[in-house]
This record gives sequence, structure tokens and C-alpha cells, in this order.
Amino acid sequence: MSRNKQTVQKYIEGFNQSDHARILSCLTDDVEWLMPGTFHLFGKDAFDKEIQNDAFTGNPMVKITRMIEEDDVVIAEGTVRVAWKHGGFLNAVFCDAFEMENGRIRRLVTYQVTLKDEAPEATKTTFQHSFEP
Repeated sequence: MSRNKQTVQKYIEGFNQSDHARILSCLTDDVEWLMPGTFHLFGKDAFDKEIQNDAFTGNPMVKITRMIEEDDVVIAEGTVRVAWKHGGFLNAVFCDAFEMENGRIRRLVTYQVTLKDEAPEATKTTFQHSFEP
């Protein structure tokens, strides 16, 4: 595994343990984190404040399902599950684009989709049939 992919893996493990120091050690000082439509942060201090969200309880379970790399860009796809403080869980899928600099994360763009409860059977059938050849 490349140095860049190892950094991304370490970063994700840090989230799974809510280990701020581990996560921050993977970042450049001038890191930028963008989640389109949600937030745009600059610097480690701003990043640190976003690591744990007050709406959740406990540690998230983040799992990478695929990582690819070209030059100094690592793309990671995966899943996340975390408990809401008010009950229930956030279940989501994500695709993160990590721009790396000297083995550390310089810029991160996160695309996340929250998964809804299972759709009714009728909806699934309609959706499946609409894309069959």
C-alpha cells in the first residue's frame, strides 16, 4: 500500500476511534475540507472542531470499500454508521477525494449520501424495471 493510501487508512481509523491527534497528524497545517452544500473549512483548528459532531453519540463506524490513487490524489469510497443522540442511526455512503502533499492530506472533498430506510417493494420494483434493457 502506498504512503498516501496508508495516510488515508490511518485517518479513517482515527475517526473510528474519535482520535483527534491521530486524525490531525494526517493533515497539513493549511488543510482544506469541503463538503459541498454543507461546509467549507480551512486549517487544522477548524477541522478539529468538525471531527465530532454534537448531534451524534459514540464513535462512528467508517469502512472503506475501495481506494484508488493517481499521482497525489486518493479516492476512497465507503460507508459510515453512527448513532444519533436523539435515537436511531445515520447510515450513509461517501466518496472522499484526498489531495495529498508529502504523504499528508492537503485538501479533502467529501461527497456523502444519507441512506433512507428500505423503500417499499412497489418502489423498488418500479425503479428496477425502469432501468432494465
